Amino acid sequence: MPFDAQTAARLRGALGPQLLAHEPVEELKMFGGLAFMVGGHMTVGVVGDQVMARLHPDALAELMGAPGFSPMDFTGRPLKGFVFVGEPALSERLDEVVGRALHHTRGLPPKAPRAARAPRPPKAAR
Repeated sequence: MPFDAQTAARLRGALGPQLLAHEPVEELKMFGGLAFMVGGHMTVGVVGDQVMARLHPDALAELMGAPGFSPMDFTGRPLKGFVFVGEPALSERLDEVVGRALHHTRGLPPKAPRAARAPRPPKAAR
């Protein structure tokens, strides 16, 4: 399913004001959607018409029962540390979710820029 351009624009609008001036942000197409990498870490993104966010386990536990939040599960198994955000949370809590995702990924160990990382071996070699 392609990502919704309007949802991506809403996410860019919520993400922009919360970024620090020196934070590198990269937009990558992945999971059939669009991921926003902050400091080399997948932080938020768009899959279909939902936002996905990488959150601290405490935030996940807190938000999971709230309306609009569900496990990020598009392969049959939930992706640990990620949540889907749909309506009504997308309209009511997007800035909060983006802030929590940024707070969490800023606390992760730094990653080298993509160009400096070693290329991944072909799947057959893994």
